[in-house]
Amino acid sequence: MEVKSDVPIKKPNSLLGIRHLQALMLFLALLLAFAMRVNISMAIVAMTDKDTEDAFDWSIQTQSVILSSFFWGYIVLQVPGGEMAAKFGGMILITLCVGINSAVSLILPIGAYYGGWQLVCACRVVQGLSQGFIFPSIHHLIGKWVPLEEKSRLGTLIYAGAQLGTAIQLMISGFLADYWGWPSIFYANGVVGVIWTVAYIFLGAATPSSSKMISAEERMYIESSLGHVGGANKKLSTPWKSIFTSLSFISLIIAHCGQNWGFWTLMTEIPSYMKQVLGVDIKANGVMSALPYLAMYLLSFPLGFLSDYVLKKNWLSVTASRKLSNSLGHYGPAIALIGLSYVPAGNVAIAVAVLTVVVGLNAGHYTGYLLVHIDMAPNFAGTMMGITNAIANVISIIAPLVAGVLLNDETDAQEWRKVFYLSSAIYIVCNTFFVVFGSSKRQKWNEVDESKDGEKNKN
Repeated sequence: MEVKSDVPIKKPNSLLGIRHLQALMLFLALLLAFAMRVNISMAIVAMTDKDTEDAFDWSIQTQSVILSSFFWGYIVLQVPGGEMAAKFGGMILITLCVGINSAVSLILPIGAYYGGWQLVCACRVVQGLSQGFIFPSIHHLIGKWVPLEEKSRLGTLIYAGAQLGTAIQLMISGFLADYWGWPSIFYANGVVGVIWTVAYIFLGAATPSSSKMISAEERMYIESSLGHVGGANKKLSTPWKSIFTSLSFISLIIAHCGQNWGFWTLMTEIPSYMKQVLGVDIKANGVMSALPYLAMYLLSFPLGFLSDYVLKKNWLSVTASRKLSNSLGHYGPAIALIGLSYVPAGNVAIAVAVLTVVVGLNAGHYTGYLLVHIDMAPNFAGTMMGITNAIANVISIIAPLVAGVLLNDETDAQEWRKVFYLSSAIYIVCNTFFVVFGSSKRQKWNEVDESKDGEKNKN
């Protein structure tokens, strides 16, 4: 429950505080989670390399099953994860997420040797299941730890960890496999994950009020900004009917689905496009593969600071600012995708440059619809994120399958234009729905007794 406080919101004098430490730990959690999510895509190339000893004789179909098995588990615990975050707090769940993923990474190489592809799939399903907690938990923790005035930049810092983790994993996996063999990819992830887990047990906290390290001044600043003074720990019943009948929330589902369609179409299909149309296998070069995700990571910071600056200066309302950011993150890639479909055959430099723009501009969604979950109903942000992420990740599975249906000839640039045009259209339609119906206005059902403190959001 949120209650209005008469205590003035005073920012602590210190430049860095415990809230920044929490943001850093959550950033690292996402970095590690996404590194362990994508490591198999690089490792499986070395695992099935027939020029090496003890290579696994797995067909393309078997490899596809292994690559998709993570998402079988990932979708399952999205909504329960949000509910559990609200009930038990985000800290315990995110600790379990990274801890379980790390342990599985350490045993996966042994499982591959003794249990074959079936046990590898089982390991990936377990990792997917535990990662079902991560976004609902992080959304819940941001809602408890990040003041309104810093939400865009700290939220961006945290979520950008996903893209940096993807980029780093793509860049280092090839080197690890060459020097120490493919198992080192999983061992490196597992060891670093264990270190993070131990550190977070001592440094993390579910709320400012439960932290033993935070100063009274900083705690009051955070709780006053979020309207949590005196009521932060009250457990509320989830208003399921109100959530699912809210047009603003439905617009978040639509926006999230549009984001996942475009992003995962690129993630899964671009390597084939590069090889079949442009004559280059982008996965053969880890640095080239990582460039778009590095661009997305780097661009997320100026966008986050700009969003907070716009709100600080009262140039735009919270709702308008979120819609502007999301439009950049969706309309921008939509236009660039059309440009990508007309890149001349063999011109890899231009193709990679356009692809980098497409993925880089996508960073706008960090300060767009993602934060609207917390703006609308911070008490149920984890549950709401679990719902939208579960539905959107079904799209993550469907989008590549649709691309496969559209591509009768992978070497024909005209065929690929169908895929890019469809993704572009979905970006545009989904974001337009969000622009028309989305809102950052604090919802009445966020609280047991409606509070007017949400008016300070300047919606």
